[in-house]
Amino acid sequence: LAFADELRGAGHVVHAPDLYDGKTFAELDDGIGYAREVGFDTMQERGVRAADGLPNEIVYAGFSLGVMPAQMLAQTRPGAKGAVLLHASAPPYEFGGPWPQGVPLQIHTMEDDELGDVDVARELAETVEGAQVFLYPGDRHLFTDSSLPAYDEAAATLVTQRVLAFLDDV
Repeated sequence: LAFADELRGAGHVVHAPDLYDGKTFAELDDGIGYAREVGFDTMQERGVRAADGLPNEIVYAGFSLGVMPAQMLAQTRPGAKGAVLLHASAPPYEFGGPWPQGVPLQIHTMEDDELGDVDVARELAETVEGAQVFLYPGDRHLFTDSSLPAYDEAAATLVTQRVLAFLDDV
């Protein structure tokens, strides 16, 4: 939510759906456990439903597990203006085919984050024309979340600058 507030502060309209149904977790493993319990498909569906009623012509963004609905919407909802994927990414065939032409893509993850899907990010960079993939030194997941021990202020500041530049360009 702090990241959303930073984007709002720069003049952007931001919607921040709650895929976790109001639940919060002190440990990443607990959040992953909840997602497994509820079902990853349910989590994705919550994200997709959150876009109901919003205009199609928006930039979809997601953090970690939230990347799945954001990427799916960017790839399948006509009129998407772009996608920002933070801490994860999925192969485009997960959502029915190649990345849509003309939809800009930006990915941010740490180069040694085992949950960050670095190989997938590199694959997307090779297959999506103009894709921007930023790899940050380290192995932390959710390094942009200032409320977590994994927070990396320098990397998070750079992410914010790059995302704002991306949004200004689309």
